[in-house]
Amino acid sequence: MTEKRNINLTIRVTPSEKLAWQEKAVLSGLTLSNLVRQAMSKTRTWTASNSSLVQEQTRQIARIGNNLNQIAKWANTYKQTAEAIEVIQALRLIQETLHELSVKSDQPSPNSEDNEDVT
Repeated sequence: MTEKRNINLTIRVTPSEKLAWQEKAVLSGLTLSNLVRQAMSKTRTWTASNSSLVQEQTRQIARIGNNLNQIAKWANTYKQTAEAIEVIQALRLIQETLHELSVKSDQPSPNSEDNEDVT
């Protein structure tokens, strides 16, 4: 037996958003409620399970940005004698580190679940 839908959920939208959603529902042959339910069932959410990890990643990215600024200042100061290879190596290291951090932060937490709350 299918569970009865007897709870209303209220969300605030602009008049243009409401009209666009209603048009999508009509074009897809669904009620607005069914369209929103289908869209939400396909939506995945991500929650940071460990905020200290996110804070540490943010600090690391800030340090990398600081290092990049120092490299740029050095390169601009010593244009005549700047070793291009050293600058390129330093920039490559920054790029690799940023890539590693982005790969880590893009992975959802193993403890995260789909969030059904709409806020």
